[in-house]
Amino acid sequence: MIAETGHYALILALGVAIVQMVLPIIGTRFNDPRLAAVSVPAAQLQFILIGIAFAALTVAYVTSDFSVLNVWQNSHSAKPMIYKISGVWGNHEGSMVLWVLILALFGAAVATFGSNLPRRLRANVLAVQGSIAVAFLLFIVMTSNPFLRVDPAPFDGNGLNPVLQDPALAIHPPFLYVGYVGFSMAFSFAVAALIDGRIDAAWARWVRPWTLAAWMFLTLGIALGSWWAYYELGWGGFWFWDPVENASFMPWLAGTALLHSALVMEKRDALKVWTILLAIITFSLSLMGAFLVRSGVLTSVHAFAVDPARGVFILGIMAVFIGGSFALFAWRAPLLSQGGLFAPISREGALVFNNLLLTVSCAAVFVGTLYPLALEAVTGEKISVGAPFFNLTFVPLVIPLLLAVPFGPLLAWKRGDLLAVAQRLTVAAVVSLFAIIVALAMYQSGPWLAPLGIGLGFWLIVGAATEIATRSKLFQASWQESWRRMQNLPRASYGTALAHAGVGVMVLGLVATTAWRSERIEALAPGGTVDIAGYTLTFKGVKEGQGPNYKELVGVFDVTRGGQPVTTLIPSKRSYAVENSATTEAGIYNAWGGDLYVVLGDPLKDGAHTVRVYFNPLVRLIWLGPLLMFIGGGVSLTDRRLRVGAPKRAKQKSEPVMAPGK
Repeated sequence: MIAETGHYALILALGVAIVQMVLPIIGTRFNDPRLAAVSVPAAQLQFILIGIAFAALTVAYVTSDFSVLNVWQNSHSAKPMIYKISGVWGNHEGSMVLWVLILALFGAAVATFGSNLPRRLRANVLAVQGSIAVAFLLFIVMTSNPFLRVDPAPFDGNGLNPVLQDPALAIHPPFLYVGYVGFSMAFSFAVAALIDGRIDAAWARWVRPWTLAAWMFLTLGIALGSWWAYYELGWGGFWFWDPVENASFMPWLAGTALLHSALVMEKRDALKVWTILLAIITFSLSLMGAFLVRSGVLTSVHAFAVDPARGVFILGIMAVFIGGSFALFAWRAPLLSQGGLFAPISREGALVFNNLLLTVSCAAVFVGTLYPLALEAVTGEKISVGAPFFNLTFVPLVIPLLLAVPFGPLLAWKRGDLLAVAQRLTVAAVVSLFAIIVALAMYQSGPWLAPLGIGLGFWLIVGAATEIATRSKLFQASWQESWRRMQNLPRASYGTALAHAGVGVMVLGLVATTAWRSERIEALAPGGTVDIAGYTLTFKGVKEGQGPNYKELVGVFDVTRGGQPVTTLIPSKRSYAVENSATTEAGIYNAWGGDLYVVLGDPLKDGAHTVRVYFNPLVRLIWLGPLLMFIGGGVSLTDRRLRVGAPKRAKQKSEPVMAPGK
């Protein structure tokens, strides 16, 4: 009965979502507050019903109910409990239930905590959110029902893909989905604003917290996926420019631009139409990511293997929401007032520059990702677009963006003094130059551009600290006065500085690992040694091991440095009998200076094995940076100004903001 309860709850949620989509729109159209008010309880009830469905599916996995087809296909009684639970979203059907649960969560949050929103706007936002829920609940019920039964029930299940049986992969999808789906809230606000024909600084204040929350979780989700790929797939890398990786990266780029654009709109009542367009584009890219992962057009370790019919259904959803929203934008956007003016050299100008480079960078990734698919669809020719293309197109766009980042927060609104800001950044420039000189001295053989990348990382970190020092008048006023100013600074200022510093930390890790990585591939017999980056690894042989649902062949390597013992690494090759599959587990010695990374390869004659050894300098910083960015976003989210609704000046304006004469 648990599976039937979950299925029934999904169908009821679909009915409630239809009510949430239709009645509030009718209410706002005919000025009926009772119909408009239906949106609030409908959003809350929809979340409860989908929560019941998700709980029912989770119970089926935890209890190993193999009479449920989805559980039989993706679980096994011998699996550890954590992977039974993560198996709920480790497959297409279950992950879609999680998808709509998060969608309903955002809608219920706006319904519950959005009392400071104008009633008309809240009703329209929840109606748009309800329409998205209708589309995806229909998709689940009609093509991806996770509650189908098997009769007779099998004795045991087929198990979960072994590469997904990992702690990082257990939490990676939920974080990623909160980011993907969270941008639906910005989309709903944008479409609601176009329907209502009004947009102002208050709208930007309301949309920013939801966008920021989605951006935070997408940042952490991408970082977790990169970390998992690094230590689980046994290739020693952290980013492959895989199309599915790019599918999560593109909404992140567009969402970052949206955050900065909404800030200009809130503070200066400018970039209104552009901000609306970015909100539509960001969620459209999220929908495209769902299509790439679930349509069967890609073969990727990240993709769900599903039939093309589901891809056609998602393509239809994309056509309705992307095509419909762009058509609405083309119709209504010219009627919206454009907002205030500003000088090119100003904080607004810096944020426009930021938006320009972020969107062009996103376009470069978009072309590199979809061009091979389009070419194959049209001509049947298969080509591969990899790192060389993205390095030549994406990196040159990002460098000037990062150079400009410290200038933006120090420029004044409306009209700034570029020379004065450059003088404030003197310390950051000096520290960056010193870092470049040190890197050149340490790595005289090149690559020659890498030290500039190190300098860029320090430029971002010290530039972020300079913002706080400048605003608190550090070294310009007394310590007491500076401390008082620090205490009174908005939390969003600290959050912004922390996020920008996190970008700098990530740049240091990316540059160091990419430029100065060491690699050795050797055939080692027991007792053989290999030297790399000052470490000596001695191969002691292999031994067999037994896990809860796998067997493994474990290699043992003693690591010394300067003759002194450092650690013992035990890379392994695991064999999963139920899934009839194998995985490679790397042995990694973690140090802030760099990771020593060992992979046990295929057996050779006389007990020898192929061994791959890497040294990845400063690689930990690649994931520490996004963690700092996530924390910075969280600090900004606690700023009271993001929780009190519209600024007073916006409340005092008359509600319609149509351009004169329209």
